Order: sequence, then C-alpha cells, then structure tokens
Amino acid sequence: MDGTERTSALRPALRRLLARSGNLIAFGLVAASLLGAVLLIFQTVEAERTERAQARRTSEVLAELTNINRAVLNGETGQRGYLLTLDERYLGPYRLAKEQYGPALAHLRQLVEADATPRQLELLDQVENLTTSKFGEMGDSVALVEGGQVLEARQRILSDEGQEVMERLRTSLRELERIEEEQLREATVDTASAEGRVVPLLVGLAVLLLIALALGYRLVGRAARADAEAEQATLVAEARDRADLLARELNHRVKNLFAVILAIVRMSGKDSVEAKPVVDSIADRIHALLTAHEVTQGPAGSKDASLRTLVEVTIRPYLSSERRAGLDGPDVTLTAKQVTPIGLVLHELTTNAVKYGCWSSGGLLTVEWRQEADELHLDWREAKPGTGEQPTRAGFGSLLMTSAARQLRGSIDRTFTPEGVHIAIRFPLST
Repeated sequence: MDGTERTSALRPALRRLLARSGNLIAFGLVAASLLGAVLLIFQTVEAERTERAQARRTSEVLAELTNINRAVLNGETGQRGYLLTLDERYLGPYRLAKEQYGPALAHLRQLVEADATPRQLELLDQVENLTTSKFGEMGDSVALVEGGQVLEARQRILSDEGQEVMERLRTSLRELERIEEEQLREATVDTASAEGRVVPLLVGLAVLLLIALALGYRLVGRAARADAEAEQATLVAEARDRADLLARELNHRVKNLFAVILAIVRMSGKDSVEAKPVVDSIADRIHALLTAHEVTQGPAGSKDASLRTLVEVTIRPYLSSERRAGLDGPDVTLTAKQVTPIGLVLHELTTNAVKYGCWSSGGLLTVEWRQEADELHLDWREAKPGTGEQPTRAGFGSLLMTSAARQLRGSIDRTFTPEGVHIAIRFPLST
C-alpha cells in the first residue's frame, strides 16, 4: 500500500474521530452551561433573598431611628412646656417619650449589631450616649422645677449644652440612615446584576441545546445510515457493476439514436430541394451533439474531455488547402457539463466561418486559449475584411451562445472589426 492509499484509508477514521470529538465538546459545553445556569440562578435567588431581607431590615432601622428622634423631640417639647408654664400636663409627652426611647434603642441595636460595620457600632454608641445624656439633662431640669428651683432650671435650658447634644444626636441619626440606605442600594444593584446575567446565559444555553439536538439528530442519522450501508454493502457493489454495464449500453444506444435521428432528418429533406439547407443545418447541429458526446466519453469511459481534442474534432471536417486554421493553447480538461455547451458553440462558430466568415473567402482562422488562475480564456479570431458593423438581427446562433454562456457560468462576447471578427469566451474551469 503506497502513501496515497494509506492517506485515503486514514481519512474516514480521522473524520470519525473529529466528529466524535466535536460531539463530546458540544455536549461538554451544554453540561457546563447547565451547571453554570443552575449556579447563576441560585445566586440570583440568593441575591433577591438578601435584597428583601436588607429592605425589611432597613425599613425597621429607619423606623426605630425615627422613633428615637421623635421621642427626643417630644420629650424636649414636654420639658420646655412644663418649665415655661409649670403646667404638669406637659409632663405627659415627656414621660411617654422617656419610656419609649429605651426599647427603641435596644431594638435598633438588635437590628444593626448582627452585620454592623465598625462605624455603625460607633454611631450606635453615640446615639445611645447622646439620647441618654439628653433625657438626663431634661430629667434634671424637671427635677429642679419640681424642687422649686425654676430659675436655675430655666438657666440650664438657655445654655448651649442641650442644643449641642441635640445637634450631635441628629447628625449621628442621619449618618445611620445614610449607611442603611447605601446598603439597600448595594443589595439592589447586586440583585439587578445577577438578574442581568441570567437572561444571556439562558439564551446561550438554549442555543447550545439546539446545537446538541442537531448533533444528536445527526448521530442518529449517521448510525441509521451506517447500519443500512453495512447491510447493503454487497447489494451496492452488485448495483455498481450493473450501473457500469448499463452506462456502457446506454452510451452505445445513444450513438445509435443519434445515427437514426440523422438518417430521419436527411431522408425528410431528400425530395425537397428547398428544405435541404434547413435539413443540413439541423443535421450539422445533431452531429455536433454526437461529437461532443463521443469526446465526453473519453478513451476509458472518463467523463472529462480535452479542449484541444474538442476543437480539432469540430473543425477537422472543414479543413482544406483554402481553409486553414491555427490552434494554440495548453492541455486543458473540461468536465462533461462543460463539453456539450462549448462543443455546440464551437460548431456554430465553425459553420458561420464556412458560410459567412473567413472560410467563405479562404481566410485564416485562429483559435487560442489559455488558463488564468481558475478561468479559461478562449479567443476565436477570423481574418476577413468587412465593414465591422454589428449584425442587427439576432439569430439562433446568438441565442445558442447566450444559453451556453449561462450554462458555463461565464461570458461569450463578439466583436466585429474591419479586419474580421473576434469571439472571446471566458468561463471558470472549476465546477
């Protein structure tokens, strides 16, 4: 076994290995995406739970801060009203506030202390100390009034000590509120970020699942085809042999069919002199198809053909001492799909050269071709002086060339000059 055969034998195994590796990679990505989705969904749920807990705690903390601030303000209002009027009814709000601030401080510490930062603990101590100090100062003033020392009590109120304590207390309360609101905002941002990651991941997961389904479908199809091919291996070999035999028989019958058609066409115009030119034209085109078919078959049933052979077979019947032709070009192989249209075009150009072109007056025909990249350039030039005018009537030949250019996926351009005619044929060689 040479290197080419070994390479050919290794290709199916390599393709199977690559297919299996691709499937494993795809399923691995799907599994990883599923795990990632589960983890991310869990993180999102946890973030939402944390946000709800933080919102509930923040609401309670803000409520207790408000209660403490309200208790201090109510106590101070009752204390001052009592000092100014000596009416004991003002002591009601003061005494109620004095009873409320202690439980409010205890509940506030209970809410904040579990996850408190050092700054929050420091602020809690400040609030507790300042509130206690403020109520102590108010209690002293009330005690002085009750003891008959009204002037002394009023002088203590007019001092800046109580106002300074109150300002510091308000500052501490506002800072605690700001910290709680900031923590709530951070929890909200974390939740939004987690939710934002879920949607793209779910979309990617859906795409990967579709890919996995497609790969699974392909695997099932391949397995079914492999089983069928294994069971039908012998039948396929026998069918291939029968197909080769039928192809050879069909080729033989096609040639016979062309011969019968040619005979029928010629016999149809045998008794009519007026129909002879039309009959000859039809017969020539049928003969061109037969020639293209024979060239397509090749020496050993090959479906490729040589461009040089096709050109030579087409123009050879018309060559003489007065009808000369020059051929120049490298060896170029045409596919079966290209041989038939190019063969018909060459036959049409040849008959035109005999009837109207260079060969009608003994001129020279030059056929040159070359390959540029993956494109064939064929130039058909007829040397015959003329007017150089483009024909105004588009006959069958023009329609034939348009159709052939479409089949060849190329172009066929005709240029008429006073020196003769130039037909440029361009089409890609690859199919």
